[in-house]
Amino acid sequence: MKVEKVYKRESFSAEETFAIGKELAAQAKPGEVYCLYGDLGCGKTVFSQGFGAGLGVKEPISSPTFTILKEYDEGRMPFYHFDVYRIGSDDEMDEIGYYEAIDGDGVCLIEWAELIYDILPPQYKKVTIKKDVEKGFDYRTITVEEITR
Repeated sequence: MKVEKVYKRESFSAEETFAIGKELAAQAKPGEVYCLYGDLGCGKTVFSQGFGAGLGVKEPISSPTFTILKEYDEGRMPFYHFDVYRIGSDDEMDEIGYYEAIDGDGVCLIEWAELIYDILPPQYKKVTIKKDVEKGFDYRTITVEEITR
């Protein structure tokens, strides 16, 4: 695995986390895959909402925890939002259209991507959100790494 670029930002509020997601999505290109890592409650959903807004999605965005995949077509390109926390197997990912989405003309955002590491594409952007309560309850560091496997 090779890390090609690192982008690191600090967030001191949910609004800033949203804005960072929106800013990153504004630069997203069709075919890109963003893998979102972080503990429960770290701000993945807020980041995802900002990401969707940056693509021009107007409808409310929530984590697709039980549906695994939520597709949004109203933005500047299709947005495929995965939450694979409850996924049982790689075969299940095939059944929900994972391969079509990552090979499609939109952008994918995958929460809990570490659970499907073996089937991630050869290149993706790893987005890690970490809390540090010593710096404040709403403090987060958001790191983006371009990964080539």
